Amino acid sequence: MAKKSLVKNYFYNLIYEVLILVLPIITTPYLARVLGAEKIGIYTYTYSIVTYFILFGSLGVAMYGQREIAYAQDNLEARKRIFFEIVIFRFTTIILSTLVYSFFFMRSGEYSLYYRILLFELIGAAFDISWFFQGIEEFKRTVTRNVLVRICSVTLVFIFVKTKEDLAKFTLIYSLADCLGNMSLWLYLPKYLKGVKVRNINFLRHLPQITLLFVPQIANQIYKILDTTMIGKLVSDKSETGFYEQGQRVIRLLLTIVTSLGTVMIPRMANTFATGDKKKIREYLNLSFNFVFFLGFPLTFGIVSVAKAFVPVFLGDGYDKVVTLIYLICPIILLMGVANVIGTQYLLPTKRQKEFTISITIGLIVNFVLNYILIKLYASIGACIATVLSQLVVDGVQFFFVREDINGKEILKLTRKYLVSSLVMFGFCFAVRKLLSVSSISNFIYGFAKEEKNGEFMFNIILVAIQVLVGVITYIGMLIILKDDYIYKFINKLKEKISNRNKKVEEV
Repeated sequence: MAKKSLVKNYFYNLIYEVLILVLPIITTPYLARVLGAEKIGIYTYTYSIVTYFILFGSLGVAMYGQREIAYAQDNLEARKRIFFEIVIFRFTTIILSTLVYSFFFMRSGEYSLYYRILLFELIGAAFDISWFFQGIEEFKRTVTRNVLVRICSVTLVFIFVKTKEDLAKFTLIYSLADCLGNMSLWLYLPKYLKGVKVRNINFLRHLPQITLLFVPQIANQIYKILDTTMIGKLVSDKSETGFYEQGQRVIRLLLTIVTSLGTVMIPRMANTFATGDKKKIREYLNLSFNFVFFLGFPLTFGIVSVAKAFVPVFLGDGYDKVVTLIYLICPIILLMGVANVIGTQYLLPTKRQKEFTISITIGLIVNFVLNYILIKLYASIGACIATVLSQLVVDGVQFFFVREDINGKEILKLTRKYLVSSLVMFGFCFAVRKLLSVSSISNFIYGFAKEEKNGEFMFNIILVAIQVLVGVITYIGMLIILKDDYIYKFINKLKEKISNRNKKVEEV
């Protein structure tokens, strides 16, 4: 089976991941004003509950399936057998999970209506076969289905969600979108599974390996949603959950840009590991680390520099606290980026899930303890502090496990150019803010608006746009001055493409 381009697959997966976040984010300014922080907090909390049942119902099958399909990329019969066995296994476990969920949450209670609607999320999880296409490195398929489904869901939100009483409609739209999106992938299957008969289907043979992989997967996923659940339980004001969710949503979008390469690298690393090419594995690891630092540093410093102007524009009035939350939680862009390389891209594909499990479990315990202490004291602010500290622990434990495989000093050397360039970028962005805040300039901008509130909105939009433009130019300029390999490779490829086009024009 021909290898797909890593670059193309990265961008396909980036679109896939960003789309899941960006389209809801397009609706966020609207929903923040229409539903309010409390209603958004209710949705976030109930969704976090159903997520636990999806996790237990899925049993880490997605990661396992992707890896096993990657191992069998060149064997159509084995690939087809693995697919059907895993699908049967997943349907069985999701049905069991759904029965428990229905009994405890859908029968009665304050939020029972929302739990009933969220049942579609569980149904959709049963039909999710994105792991198959990721395993054969066909990321284009998953992108195609998401574009149409997500655009439809966003359109429906703007049409039907008009007041605070429309939370149920909002929940239904998004749950149905996830469900139908997952089902639509089945339309592509015949092309990849036809022509081979499969006998002796035995889905239970996967149980031992799935169980081993389930522990780190469930720990990792619970670790991601624990904060939201604990804020909902420990803080009576559901607005705190809404504030935290909005801050996390911004950070997750940036984090997706940094970690999307990880999903692409899993099947490639698994297939390379199966062939025993250790040299190639090291090359892929260095590529991934460099990529994380290349994007992670400027995104971290960049969101800090624009947050104060960005949040009022994006979310509207009443969300000032989100600015503070972004300041506190932004280090996880880098921390989780590094953990994605070591854990997701290296430990799991190379069957070292034991070490991965230990690191995530320790982080989960630390996160739970810190959350319990800090959320009671500082609500959503405490959750942000707990998240960063616990992720730092996860990174430290994972580095300890791979200390003989990955040279820590060499990894630190990779950060220097990106850290320096990002600090210079941050300085320029800060200077832009100070310059535009000078009374004569700000008064000039405010003068275009009839009301002070509109003037402030216009000022913030202009400020964010100029800061982003100045930040990008400064960062790239600094990397050119520091002779960064990434930038020069990009420039050389661009020159090569222009040269080839000119040659074709001359030939014509």
